[in-house]
This record gives sequence, C-alpha cells and structure tokens, in this order.
Amino acid sequence: MKAGAARQLDAFLDMLAAERGAARNTQDAYRRDLSDYIAHLSAGGGDPGGATTEDVRAYLASLEPRGMSAATVARRISAIRQFHKFLYVDRHRGDDPAASLEGPRRRRSAPGVFSTAEIDRLLTVASEGLDDETRPVGERLRVARLYALLETLYATGLRVSELVSLPKSAAHSRDPFLTIRGKGGRERLTPLTDRARRALLAYRKLLEATAPGRAGSNFLFPADSDSGHLTRQAFARDLKALASAAGLRAADMRPHALRHAFASHLLQNGADLRVVQELLGHADISTTQIYTHVLDERMRAMVRDLHPLSEATEKPR
Repeated sequence: MKAGAARQLDAFLDMLAAERGAARNTQDAYRRDLSDYIAHLSAGGGDPGGATTEDVRAYLASLEPRGMSAATVARRISAIRQFHKFLYVDRHRGDDPAASLEGPRRRRSAPGVFSTAEIDRLLTVASEGLDDETRPVGERLRVARLYALLETLYATGLRVSELVSLPKSAAHSRDPFLTIRGKGGRERLTPLTDRARRALLAYRKLLEATAPGRAGSNFLFPADSDSGHLTRQAFARDLKALASAAGLRAADMRPHALRHAFASHLLQNGADLRVVQELLGHADISTTQIYTHVLDERMRAMVRDLHPLSEATEKPR
C-alpha cells in the first residue's frame, strides 16, 4: 500500500475511533475491507485520492466473480462510501466519487433460531462431568469454562466480544446484573440469572484452585492470547465441537446463535421489543426488528386462540 493511501486509511480509522467510538473489532473490519479496495486501485496504478466513480464501480464489479455474497458487497460499498466521504469532508480531495453508489438491495432476514429444547440440550451436554474429580484438571477446567460461557451468553444475550472480555469482577458481583460497555462506548445493564452466576462462580473457584497464576488476570476468562482473554475464535471452535456432541447442527452453531436464541425466546414468551432492544444493546430499533417474525407468529396465535369468531374458539351450536 502506498504511503499516502496508508495515511488516509489510518486517518479514517482514527476518526471512527474518536468521533464514533468504533471498537477495535469494527476498525479491523473496516481496515480489511478498505485495504482490499486500495490494493485493487493500486494494481491499476491508482489510489483513493484520484479514484473516479468508474474505478469504484470496477472494483465492486470484481467482487461477485470472487464469490462474495450480496451482504459482503453491501458492507464493502458502505465502507467505501464512508471512506470517500471522509476524504472529501477532510479535504483530502475535492469531490466524492462514491456519493452516487447504491448497494445491492437485500432483505434483512430473521436468523435461524435454535429452539428452547435444543439450547437446553446444549447446556445439559456442556455440564456433563463438571463434578467428576477423576477427570484431568485441565479437562475439568475447560468444561467448566465452556459451561460458564454458555450459561452467561444465553442468560444475557451479550455480543461474543463483550462476553470473552468480561472483567473477573463479573463473577463476584452481588448485583443481579452486569454493566456492559458495548458498541460506541454505550453502557447498558443486563440481568444475570442464578444459573449463570452459579456457573461463573464454579468456574472461577476451579480456576483459582488449579491455576492461581492465570486467575490473577483482570479478565473473567483469561487465556494465553495477545488480548489476555479467551478469543472469539477459540470459543467458536469449542462451541461447534459441543454442538456436534449434543447432536445439534454444528454448522449453524455459533456464539451469535445463542444471542439470537436469547432474543427470540424472550419475545416468544411475551417480552416487549423495546426491552429486547435495550438488552441487546442495539442503538436503533430497526436492528432489533429482524426478530419481528416471532411477534408476528405470536399475534397470529393470539387471534387464532382468542378471537371470538376464530374456528379455534367457536363453540359448537
């Protein structure tokens, strides 16, 4: 990457962090997308400062043959539009070649959701052998950690990045909720169930007894990683292996699937959409509305079961 383009990209990412409170994961995603775009321009002898609308369109046209989905293309378009708008507003160039771009229209679909019975099965299998003192200590610790992660995730609906980076104080707090600093630095409270709290305490007790050095970390789930805590990737691998052992769809089982299950199951049981929005940490209600299929199903069931002229409630004459 040319020095000038690298400086422009760094300035854009600095702006995202300073003005929008973008988290490190968000900045990394923008860097990956925009580095690919800049590399494409560079291959043709160009750079962001001199790119034309035709150059941008040519790059976007190259994405589909590379097997990228409409969702990925839409994300790249959004990143490029924001990048070029920044370059224009910050006077790195005198025009905005991406201003007229339109992304591929895509319908936001509701996520596939595991049923309550499936999540219960997952948690049951995860807890197997927790109290078996004949198992190797390292194995017991991994089981206790994974079970604590799952109980906490399903109880709170946290983003996986929020979950793995929780402070160790979360396990010992007497408050019935966690204080979470989410996207954009926004804080929110999320309740913690008794089951999740017991799982966290059991895991921490075992960690402190068997690995006191690691237990001294400030993180709830410490690990030998650059961040100092369990990585999202390591958690995702353990979760897929557990799903397979539980006879569930391992290909569909990701940490985010439990966040989806948390939201969908709350709505199925009568929770208000605005409350779920707050618990998930969504800044905009439209983001939470991907779950309205659950509300639609519930309303249809209510009409079917409660309306006086419904066949389900009509009395024989």
